[in-house]
Amino acid sequence: MSTSHIPITYSPTHSITNPVHPTMAVNFGNRCVPSLLARDMRQTLEFYTQKLGFVQTAYYPIESDPDWTEVRRDDVAIHFYTEPLHGTKVAPTFSGTVYFYPESVAALAEELRDKVRFEWGPEVLEYGMREFGIRDPNGYLLAFAEPAKPAEVASNESRSGTAT
Repeated sequence: MSTSHIPITYSPTHSITNPVHPTMAVNFGNRCVPSLLARDMRQTLEFYTQKLGFVQTAYYPIESDPDWTEVRRDDVAIHFYTEPLHGTKVAPTFSGTVYFYPESVAALAEELRDKVRFEWGPEVLEYGMREFGIRDPNGYLLAFAEPAKPAEVASNESRSGTAT
């Protein structure tokens, strides 16, 4: 296997310490919530609640037409707002991808198949993850991923000619 195609390895039970600052005592917590600008809050809420199965769990100032809202599905939360905050741009921009790690990529893909357009996948990618991606109405790219089984990674490499 070439070094450019080494599967990603995660160790969720591994204790992470900062080798540069091992004495940092304050835990960052167990949540990171993206707060994203929405072009159209009603369209955004409809997409996340009707298509992806999220629930609106917080809002300001009113539930039916919020300037800010939180949506949740299971342990995942996302905030959306309509007015740029804290020096952010006036139009939705994001140069990356928001990754979610569901219980089963295959089951979630099946649940969403007739509700949203897939940008890619589901497929096993060269770095050892099974994933698929979709785009929300604001243009944000959402990916759903899980580690692939070693046999799937090897099979993918042999098909693509990347195995050494």
